[in-house]
Amino acid sequence: MKCRCKTKCQQCRCRDTSEGEAKKAAALALLESRREVFVNRGRRALLRAMLDGDGSATADDVRALVELPPGIDVKLFGTVPHRLAYGRIIANAGRVKTARAVAHGRYVELWRLADRAAAEAWLRSHPDLPDPADVDQGDAVQTVLFPIQETATPTGDAAGAAL
Repeated sequence: MKCRCKTKCQQCRCRDTSEGEAKKAAALALLESRREVFVNRGRRALLRAMLDGDGSATADDVRALVELPPGIDVKLFGTVPHRLAYGRIIANAGRVKTARAVAHGRYVELWRLADRAAAEAWLRSHPDLPDPADVDQGDAVQTVLFPIQETATPTGDAAGAAL
């Protein structure tokens, strides 16, 4: 593949990223649909933190404001800013070190409020949703979050047994 840049660069940085972006969007949409209540709460928390504070917030703010039940992975919060950013309600303002000790000082995205009126309208049109346990689900069972694929790589127990 020919490099499209006008400057000399690394070839890998000039590749078409549309396939990767499409896979990311599909994974985020699936995660969002399966954890709708908590993603909605995360978005509400992010916007509230911005509106009530200095106009900026990070995943740390969301983690502090939204309690997840046992067994729900916090990775779902990765979907929180995307729709708000695509809607131009918030904008990326760079990266900052996390304040959470368990995250070992890694960097997280800093988001800033881009449109206060749109944020307030979003909050009005997206009220808090009831806990999944509060909804009559009949005989429904939780589905697998992502499809499981068998791999040829043995698990730790299986690999140890082969020795």
